[in-house]
Amino acid sequence: MHTVLRRVLAVLPTLLGVLVVTFLVVHMIPGDPVRALLGDQATAEQIARTRQDLGLDQPLVTQFVDYLARLLRGDLGVSIASRQPVAEQITARLPATATLAIAGVLLSVVFGVPLGILGATLRGRFADFVTLVISSFGVAAPPFWVGILLSTAFAINLGWLPAIGGGEPGDTGSILRALVLPAVALGLSGMALVARMTRSSMLDVLSEDYVRTARAKGLDERAVIYKHALRNAAIPIVTVIGLNFGHLLGGTIVMETVFARPGIGKLLLDAILGRDYPVVQGVTLVIAVSFVLVNLLTDLTYPYFDPRLKTREEVTR
Repeated sequence: MHTVLRRVLAVLPTLLGVLVVTFLVVHMIPGDPVRALLGDQATAEQIARTRQDLGLDQPLVTQFVDYLARLLRGDLGVSIASRQPVAEQITARLPATATLAIAGVLLSVVFGVPLGILGATLRGRFADFVTLVISSFGVAAPPFWVGILLSTAFAINLGWLPAIGGGEPGDTGSILRALVLPAVALGLSGMALVARMTRSSMLDVLSEDYVRTARAKGLDERAVIYKHALRNAAIPIVTVIGLNFGHLLGGTIVMETVFARPGIGKLLLDAILGRDYPVVQGVTLVIAVSFVLVNLLTDLTYPYFDPRLKTREEVTR
């Protein structure tokens, strides 16, 4: 419990840094959000009154302090464009984004880990060559390009899957069909990274003495690979999967734009284009917190794969 609390406290400066950087960068975006809201026909008096109502006439330091004070109360502010609470907008769109990110991570793990194991156990053979080709393509191919290719092939030409949208609300089949193409496009790069790390980590472990000893004792090859080698090679793989989740969560911005999905990525892009400061700050904070929590959970799983880490933490306490 003390370990978890200590790690939670350790990420607070990171979140504060994210808040500061996001706040400054957002206010450096060219353009005036008030003029974007009111249009070109607005008078100087209307602009000044609206800026005052929104608190944009205050110094940046004052605006930031006010923002932090509201944030501590759980208030993410109100959208400049829609005048709706930012928290409500994010809550309405977050499930679509979380579903897409989780689907991308699951695909990257389900296909990436077996590919990496296959490449490591058959090193130098044709299967290893195929694994390296697939992983190289996944790393090199931009997700938006893959998304466009998949949409053209399976949605426009074949008509098997929808090209845009998130499916009909309440219709599980429709939601899953709309999820396939963006999830595959998003998960391909993650799969490549997981496959490469799995292959590299497994190659290191398979050369260890205890693996050779297990084989010399006549253990089944599957037991050697999955029970002895994979568990000891798991920490680098789990680390990449955790980091990959944050990467894919950020990548949902691109996928939700390509496939017109109603998620927080699309909400963030529209807010940036509309200079909607509260929405940009709120979405960025949610993504940052999600990334930090996933990496915290990843760190907490390490002792399961390597009990020596738990013993070491108890000794340091």
